[in-house]
This record gives sequence, C-alpha cells and structure tokens, in this order.
Amino acid sequence: MTATLISLISILTGIIGANLMAVAYKKYSFGIVGNTIAGVFGSIFFLKSFGRLGFDPFTIVQADTINIKLLILNLIVSFLGGVIALILIKRLKIILNKN
Repeated sequence: MTATLISLISILTGIIGANLMAVAYKKYSFGIVGNTIAGVFGSIFFLKSFGRLGFDPFTIVQADTINIKLLILNLIVSFLGGVIALILIKRLKIILNKN
C-alpha cells in the first residue's frame, strides 16, 4: 500500500463522514455534492494540520510496512474532519445569510 493510496482512502473517509453527518442531521445537509465537497476539504485540511504529529501517509508506510495504529488514527481524523467541516460550513452559511 503506497502513501498515495492511503491519502485517497483518507479523503474517501472524510467524504463518508460528511455524508453520514448529513444523513443523521438533515439540517446540516447541502445535498450530496455539497456534502462531498465539504468532506474532501475538511479531510484534507485536518490531515494536513494534524498529520504533522506523526500519522501522515508517508509515516504510515515507512520501512515498507504499514503501521495499523497510525492508519486507524489517520482515518479517524479524516472522518472527523469531514464532519466538522460540514458543521462549520453550515454555521458560516447561517452567519453570511444574516447580513
């Protein structure tokens, strides 16, 4: 498994997180396309921000082995990134519509 594949799986996990959040809480939904975009950007932002703590894709596949604990941590952060991005974008939309 390469670092690129891990990055793509992480982005997919962020998309799943945003879409599951939208299904669970209808008030946060932007439609399937909007939720997917929020999941992509939230996942990438969180992984780039917190990945420097040691669970970026290159560290996960270091020495030609996969560190499962770091991979799981990476996927959790990606999932939460998609969820939090969807919430923050909805709040931003509410704030901008007030003015």
